[in-house]
Amino acid sequence: MDFISHLNQSFLWASCVWGGIATGYWAYGWKQRSFIPFLGGAAMMVASCMLPALTMSLVCIAVMFGVWWLLKQGY
Repeated sequence: MDFISHLNQSFLWASCVWGGIATGYWAYGWKQRSFIPFLGGAAMMVASCMLPALTMSLVCIAVMFGVWWLLKQGY
């Protein structure tokens, strides 16, 4: 898969939005010494750099839901 083919307006905007949210998750996990948000933020950062816009958005939403659910379960 060619990386240059992903560089369009949708990819850049989605990458900025999800990368910003991922940085917040990552920083929160780092400061609170909580592994789940830290790992979720790292996964979202990787997704925001590597996946096309729609797939990136779906993966990031799934990661956010997973972090919320795991924290609600007490992990």
